[in-house]
Amino acid sequence: MRLDEIPLTTLHGEPTTFGAYADKVKLVVNVASRCGLAPQYEKLEQLQKTYGDRGFTVLGFPSNQFLQELGSEDAIAEYCSTTWGVTFPMFAKTKVNGRSQHPLYKELTKAPDAAGKAGRITWNFEKFVVTPDGSVHRFRPKTEPDAPEILDVITAALPQ
Repeated sequence: MRLDEIPLTTLHGEPTTFGAYADKVKLVVNVASRCGLAPQYEKLEQLQKTYGDRGFTVLGFPSNQFLQELGSEDAIAEYCSTTWGVTFPMFAKTKVNGRSQHPLYKELTKAPDAAGKAGRITWNFEKFVVTPDGSVHRFRPKTEPDAPEILDVITAALPQ
């Protein structure tokens, strides 16, 4: 399946596809409200504010596969809005690993990280930069959203 054909459901239950963001540089992140890495939301939102009007978007995918996400989509939306001021698109809870893995993550996890390792998501806040030409760049959870290696990929793919 092509990335652009993959169906998605927003945090508010609305159907869409990954293709709805085809013309943008996308930073796809599996997020979790109760994770020690949750402060990364602040940097994700800052990236959205900095580059959002230039053809960039963060796409947040809450996941409870590491048992650190809130119970309902409403609770997640409230937490993200009130705690971090999140304005970027958020999606319904998503399985990022295993037999029920979402089709988006089946495709994204084929991409290797800087060390050449592909495969399963290791923890919350794993990041994938997907450029409009379809190339996928993978960054592990402890790599901050504003790390130079992520910013270099984002800015190189943005329209000049």
